[in-house]
Amino acid sequence: MVLSGYENPITLFGVYFSRAKEDVTHDPTALSLATATADGVPSVRMVLLKAIDERGLVFFTNYDSRKGHELAHNPHAAMCFYWPKQEVQVRVEGTIERLSDEDSDAYFRSRPRLSQVGAWASQQSAPLRARELLLKRVSETEARFEGVEIPRPANWGGILLVPRKMEFWQGHPGRLHDRLVYERQGEGWTTSRLYP
Repeated sequence: MVLSGYENPITLFGVYFSRAKEDVTHDPTALSLATATADGVPSVRMVLLKAIDERGLVFFTNYDSRKGHELAHNPHAAMCFYWPKQEVQVRVEGTIERLSDEDSDAYFRSRPRLSQVGAWASQQSAPLRARELLLKRVSETEARFEGVEIPRPANWGGILLVPRKMEFWQGHPGRLHDRLVYERQGEGWTTSRLYP
């Protein structure tokens, strides 16, 4: 059964996330992120969880990417984590907010230098005629910032997903899975179970 007795789903998430980190065959930070256009056309892709606290879950992106544009026009998103060794799935639905420039700057400084270069060189989600053009932009960016700290591009930064609903799914034989749902109500959370 899903662990119970937790009033806050973020705390419960932390328990499962700690267990998932023990599985060296699977990156526990990998998640499917679903966004939608202003008129509701969905898209989904894999991103990495970079932080979690009482406010919500954080990932980083180019704000000019497809997901960046979709989130700017429709500030609702969903995440899904799957940790196969535990047979646990966690679904999160909520609204998004951009992180402060200070928080985005701090994370950007912690990234490997080539990843910093890539944030400047890649026009994420834009058409690319040939990979050589990307590699040329990487070389130009490396030359531009040679010997100096690379600043964060203004169009790159953190996104906070503020959860309004979280579902914890625990696999069981015979597809008799256990599903526990938390829904935000005021400052607290209500819980309920769903049929598998």
